[in-house]
Amino acid sequence: MDTLSGFTVFTKVVETGGFSAAARELNMSKSAVSKHIAKLEDRLGVLLLNRTTRKLSPTEIGTTFYERARRIVQDVEETEQAVSTMHTEPRGTLRLNVPMSFGYRHVAPAMADFIARYPDISIDMDLNDRVVDLLDEGYDVAVRIARLPDSTLIARKLAPFRLALCATTEYWKEHGVPTRPEDLQDHNCLMYSYLLNKNEWPFQGPDGHISVRVSGNLRANNGDALRAAALGGAGVFLTPTFIVSEDLRTGRLKAELTEYMETDLAIYAVYPHNRYLSAKVRAFVDFLAERFGRKPYWDEP
Repeated sequence: MDTLSGFTVFTKVVETGGFSAAARELNMSKSAVSKHIAKLEDRLGVLLLNRTTRKLSPTEIGTTFYERARRIVQDVEETEQAVSTMHTEPRGTLRLNVPMSFGYRHVAPAMADFIARYPDISIDMDLNDRVVDLLDEGYDVAVRIARLPDSTLIARKLAPFRLALCATTEYWKEHGVPTRPEDLQDHNCLMYSYLLNKNEWPFQGPDGHISVRVSGNLRANNGDALRAAALGGAGVFLTPTFIVSEDLRTGRLKAELTEYMETDLAIYAVYPHNRYLSAKVRAFVDFLAERFGRKPYWDEP
């Protein structure tokens, strides 16, 4: 920083033709300007300026040094301006991590509108269902569906999250409709690999939380894969409504035990704690919150 200050002062002295004029433009004292030049000449071991009582001009070496120093100062100023602009105007590359099914079904279709609104932002979207480390893996923002634990990340709720216990009407007719969560122990349950408790499904009863141990002959790390199996009559699965809303509307799938579904889950945007939140992250999070809202379109009757 000391060197850069010296470069800045030196270029201003050459451009204004004197210490006094440079001091006025830099809002410094004349003595401070003189000290910067003296330190710079001492460090370089050369005379940069010819000083007379009537005139101040760069030496031959000083002229060469001025051209290079001026480019360096301009590059630094332009870099600072570019970084500052990125915090005030949405621009640059936005690295996203979103769950596979939610990303494919709801985030990806929204990207055309987002890019049209913010043409200076480029999207790099990674779809997978594992929990990533945003800082270590270089993501700007992630979409997560959970009851979020305490962490160093900032979380903003984008939309409520609902679950549905689904199977085809034919499956329910053949195997019986459960009247309470414990009845699922007699069903073939299609299980999601990334559940925290892989063999237990959560429910909410009149007396509080219920955890039911289930079993089945299919496990997958993607909700749409389980949906495809359920549509084929393979079994029953507990799934987000954003995956099966259209199936429920058309009757391809039928939901049961609706009164036992948990209600304290949500869809969040999470991003690293940063005092200077970039405009591109703020724009993206605001956009998703506006698009999905308190009552997301997939849960409309």
